[in-house]
Amino acid sequence: MNRKPWILLMAALAAASLAVLASAVLGGRTSAPAPGAGSVPQASAAAKTTFPGLVSAEGEPDLAGLGTTRPAPGQILEIQGPFDDRILFQDLAFDGQAATGAVRVTSDVSDLLELQVLAGFYDDRGNLLGTARFVHHLGAEGHAHSGPSEEGEEFSIPVPAGLAPQAVSAAVGVPVLVNE
Repeated sequence: MNRKPWILLMAALAAASLAVLASAVLGGRTSAPAPGAGSVPQASAAAKTTFPGLVSAEGEPDLAGLGTTRPAPGQILEIQGPFDDRILFQDLAFDGQAATGAVRVTSDVSDLLELQVLAGFYDDRGNLLGTARFVHHLGAEGHAHSGPSEEGEEFSIPVPAGLAPQAVSAAVGVPVLVNE
């Protein structure tokens, strides 16, 4: 048998094997990626999620009970909200000019990060005239304390301009609460 064809056949098989191995190791790449390109996901790899019928939220959060509550003149009521199992209202009062009180977070927290108290103001027949809100942002001016608020976060929500002569009662609730 002539050795030359046998050596050429073995060399061709070795070269083919090396090409297959290189392709498997490199994953079919033909060139090196540009610097920083490895940290940017390719568009085809991005997750695409849709929820049919789900409408994006707009504006500030609301409480459904504001429209159905009918406080008597001089009264201030609590409106049911999504965080009622984690808060207590204290010292609620309405003097015709503002809804005041405090919200004490009862869950185990280290910081109160975000809190909104929404107030509805009503006429003498219990009809909703308008709303206003108190907003606490951790670190914002006047809200620099950290850690759990043992006494509660005090709030005062003035009756919006133009409603003061007609507003004779109020209702409050918490649509936003973020804590650690």
